[in-house]
Amino acid sequence: MTIDIPATVARYLARVADAASGADIAALYADHGTLEDPVGSPALKGTGEIAAFYDALAGLERRTELLALRVSGNEAAFSFRVVTGSGAEQATIEPIDVMTFDEEGRITSMRAFWSPADVRIG
Repeated sequence: MTIDIPATVARYLARVADAASGADIAALYADHGTLEDPVGSPALKGTGEIAAFYDALAGLERRTELLALRVSGNEAAFSFRVVTGSGAEQATIEPIDVMTFDEEGRITSMRAFWSPADVRIG
């Protein structure tokens, strides 16, 4: 089976942007998937922990824009812009995410490269 990694990345960014629930975003992950966001923080394991992480975005206005995507084998690295909030309360960050995928196209790991110094407010 050939997996369409660019389509999964697009679905991921769309779900993050459209105020999908944490469970909706976590559904893109394999049951045993991991998330490390940002890199260096404790890795979350399994769709329950991953859903809880994304639930922290609930109620925030947000939008995403893919800036660059590179796919090699069953891995992808991509940079994107995510903007949360509005006006003076708006925060912008451009992380680089690295994901691995299983044979069904589900995310098996995600590592987000960014630090608090990368967040722009306003």
